[in-house]
Amino acid sequence: MRHTTLDRFISEFDTGLRTLLAKAHSQRAHPDENVAEAKLTDAEKKHACALMRINHTGEVCAQALYSGQALTARDAATSKTMQQAAREETEHLAWCETRITELGGRTSALNPLFYAGSFAIGAIAGALGDKWSLGFLEETEKQVGAHLYSHLTLLPESDEKSRKIVEQMRVDEAKHANDAKQLGAAQLPAPVKFCMKQMSKVMTASTYHF
Repeated sequence: MRHTTLDRFISEFDTGLRTLLAKAHSQRAHPDENVAEAKLTDAEKKHACALMRINHTGEVCAQALYSGQALTARDAATSKTMQQAAREETEHLAWCETRITELGGRTSALNPLFYAGSFAIGAIAGALGDKWSLGFLEETEKQVGAHLYSHLTLLPESDEKSRKIVEQMRVDEAKHANDAKQLGAAQLPAPVKFCMKQMSKVMTASTYHF
């Protein structure tokens, strides 16, 4: 069955609503499922929660980016790749959201703003052509992977539950980056990579507190 642009827009709009308003679910077991809760101080809980909130918002942005790319991708296989990546990121949303709740916190109030901005960027990237769209996917996943690695040094050492989640997310993001590369992702210009890093810094600095 051939889907029209309107059909695809409605589908991606529905994805956005579910990402922002509905509780995410994971088909896989949560990475920390069999890990005992550590005794954390109030300060450690607050810090770990803030870091996991950043990770959650990062996954919200990834969902939006891939939905925007899927909407404007010219090749059906590329669009399918974006949609599959978005579905897998939904599991990350579920893991982070559950962990945030366990730590007594909340997700970021800024998520709708970051979702809208990321969706627009994704749609533009998809419209530029599939190799550039895949390039954005690869670079996004590389930057997210580096970001997650840094969190492993920032999380309380005893918070093994959060660490297990972050470690599995790193594995998944590396796979997404490799998949994009194998499909012919273009290397993004250095200024574009720099701008992406600066936007990431704005997101992490703001969602740590809000």
